[in-house]
Amino acid sequence: CEILSSLPLQMSLYFNVYFFPCWWLITVAILYLKYPDLSDYYKFILVTIMILVSLTELIRLYLGYVGNLLEKVPELAGFWLLTLLPQLPIILFLLFNEGLKIHSLERAVHIIFAAFLSFQVVAAFFTLKRMVNALATRFRLTEFHRLEEPRPAPG
Repeated sequence: CEILSSLPLQMSLYFNVYFFPCWWLITVAILYLKYPDLSDYYKFILVTIMILVSLTELIRLYLGYVGNLLEKVPELAGFWLLTLLPQLPIILFLLFNEGLKIHSLERAVHIIFAAFLSFQVVAAFFTLKRMVNALATRFRLTEFHRLEEPRPAPG
């Protein structure tokens, strides 16, 4: 029985679990410092983004751990989609939008977080591809063996 989980993806998830609280604390502290200088719509956007990223990241990391370690395709696909759709665009928005008055420390932690997310998108894609191919092969083999089984005689 071949192991289909990805060690590089698992290592990235492990380090991401420890990096995320640091990222969150630094981002909230800098948001607190620059909050009075921001326009009203950027205040609303940043608070909404922090809530969304916090909730999504917890779910995303759980799905990544379960999907990779237990070789479950639906959980890993959910992890991949949560990484690709809400998380990566949000971090890129925080990284490249100059209207947010980005500080250098904030830019540094966003770059690290974006690197984690980019690597995880690629690693999860190839892991998913390998898992789906192995499951499809296993399904075809069981169907083939089921068709070869002798059938009882009628009557």
